[in-house]
Amino acid sequence: MPALPDWARAHGTPACSGAIRSSAADFIVEETLGFEPSDDGEHDFLKLEKTDTNTDWLARQLARHAGIPARDVGFAGLKDRRAVTTQWFSVRRPSGGTDWQTFALDGVRILDIRRNARKLRRGAHSGNRFRIAIRGNVGAEGAAIDARVAAIATRGVPNYFGEQRFGRDAGNLSLALDVLGGKRVRRHERSLALSTARSYLFNSILDARVREGSWDRLVKGDRANLDGSASVFAVDELSSELELRAAAGDLHPTATLWGEGAPLSTFDAAALEVDVVGKDDGYTANFAAGLVAARFEAASRPLRLPVREIGTELAEDCLSIGFWLPRGAFATSVLRELVSYR
Repeated sequence: MPALPDWARAHGTPACSGAIRSSAADFIVEETLGFEPSDDGEHDFLKLEKTDTNTDWLARQLARHAGIPARDVGFAGLKDRRAVTTQWFSVRRPSGGTDWQTFALDGVRILDIRRNARKLRRGAHSGNRFRIAIRGNVGAEGAAIDARVAAIATRGVPNYFGEQRFGRDAGNLSLALDVLGGKRVRRHERSLALSTARSYLFNSILDARVREGSWDRLVKGDRANLDGSASVFAVDELSSELELRAAAGDLHPTATLWGEGAPLSTFDAAALEVDVVGKDDGYTANFAAGLVAARFEAASRPLRLPVREIGTELAEDCLSIGFWLPRGAFATSVLRELVSYR
């Protein structure tokens, strides 16, 4: 089976080690919706707590209970299965409505029921709050952990796609090679393969930016992302003002999510990206060519991930860490900068 590279860390060797997900309760995720349901309309909005439960599977059970097609159930994002997660689902109301008082499923609790005029779409939430327990041989003094947490709070972390994007034992990399090589698969497998390829290329570019020390600062030719928004603009010339805004976290450098029209960057930033994706390591060059051939549209993703509300508690053999991340970010990208986990 293929193996993922050990992509570069920005903050050095992890400060401690231990095991995550020793139980579902050790990995807690709470979705931040970012807006208030309208309390009218044709969709029931359900706030559910699920334990050790797959998001897609739960959506199908909601559809079955309501007597509607699975496509009429919406959610903002996939949540970890081996975890206790709280998230919202939308369920189209059939004629006569749905009796949610009779819905019963092991590991699932309904916390709130609202209504909304529109179906909940992917990416509609603002972010997620995490509480994660690292158990076992934590092996670090509180001062060392505090120093690393302070660095993460100040500078953020590289915005890598987490290893879960690449599947168990990185098996999705082989799927991506097969699909981009012309193998016919089901629609959802094709989507997964293209997403895997783009994520691998982005991580490879980010790895190069971390190694040269430019993952959290602008270089000529970057597209800068305005913190907390989807807004980006070209940096054709560096200025002291832009550099100061990037240092303050108001702007973040981005890299190209590969596809037709790539690279989106220019000058120095584009030269680095083209060099990285052109390497013949068995994946990058094939992925880049395949994504363009598939007419997948290029996009931008921030290289830096700001980590909000981060804090820790250290006991004898357990380190608990809490933080908030914007949508599209991976908690494991934060963890790998702090702890060598298994």
